[in-house]
Amino acid sequence: MATHELEIQSDVNLCDSQGNLNPAAVGWSRQPLHRCNLTGRWGRKKRWNYWCITTPDFLFSLTLSHLDYLGLAFIYYLDFSSGNFMEQTVSRLLGRGCDLPEGVPGEIRFDDPAMQLIMADWGDQVTLQADSPSFGGRKLHAEFQIERPAGHETLNVVIPWSRRLFQFTSKQNTLPARGKVELDGIIQETGGNAFACLDFGHGIWKYSCFWNWASFSTRLDGRTIGVNLGGRWTDGTGMTENGICVDGRLSKIGSDLIFEYDSSNFKRPWIIYTPQSEQIQLTFTPFFERVAKTEVLVLGSEVHQMIGRFNGSLQTDEGETIPIHDVIGWAEDHHARW
Repeated sequence: MATHELEIQSDVNLCDSQGNLNPAAVGWSRQPLHRCNLTGRWGRKKRWNYWCITTPDFLFSLTLSHLDYLGLAFIYYLDFSSGNFMEQTVSRLLGRGCDLPEGVPGEIRFDDPAMQLIMADWGDQVTLQADSPSFGGRKLHAEFQIERPAGHETLNVVIPWSRRLFQFTSKQNTLPARGKVELDGIIQETGGNAFACLDFGHGIWKYSCFWNWASFSTRLDGRTIGVNLGGRWTDGTGMTENGICVDGRLSKIGSDLIFEYDSSNFKRPWIIYTPQSEQIQLTFTPFFERVAKTEVLVLGSEVHQMIGRFNGSLQTDEGETIPIHDVIGWAEDHHARW
């Protein structure tokens, strides 16, 4: 079941000297080896760092993005038992103060009277921090320490729509996390079985796009298990962002996935599977819907991010079948004109 996609094993520039896609960069790797040296193409460059912490009790996420003409910082929090959900977004014209490095490692700071973010990634350790004086009307302080174990493999892929349009993504899950969310002095700690997921993306995008994305990380029977699954936006490119990570070892999936769901009612169960194999056979049952809509003149975005539980099975490169029972994660439907 080994993928047909090229595995890259040494450092490489994403772009050539003209700012077009470097042909040698097309492929995937088990560690982030790409230097995202984007240049020119103002308005088409899209860069972001998205982190999400999942625990048995809550989900917490923080993001900093730079879309050339606009920068966005946002945080959101969902308490599973109460259903309490809070979200806050700060925008910056022309992305001022939304500085992001060309690769995964580095320190990111965003400072605004309404929100302060820190994402400090030093390879084996990552520190995340978010502060807001009025997060849903409450004072927020959140901090997390994330471990990237030695030899831990991640999913790093270049999606080549054309020489002029392309995206590098680093999806990193099953990263052990510990920390807390503090709201008006009331503290909720991660406890056990808490994991971080990173979505690092840098590329030159077309104006209109649509994608599905699903992810989870968990510990089952003493093993760490996670998936990153994507669809629609990669179709027809010869590359996918699909992979299974078991105990830090990645099984790269080269085939496109099928996402079956009801777009008139996103809370109905989703079916996600590989049509020609048993590698991914999952049912996802949402229990919460996060909707984020933005419309500004000719620009727009609509996200339906569903939080829920996965059941089914995964199959690794070695042919091992792993049952999945009631694992918390997310799946999303995202349309963008940007």
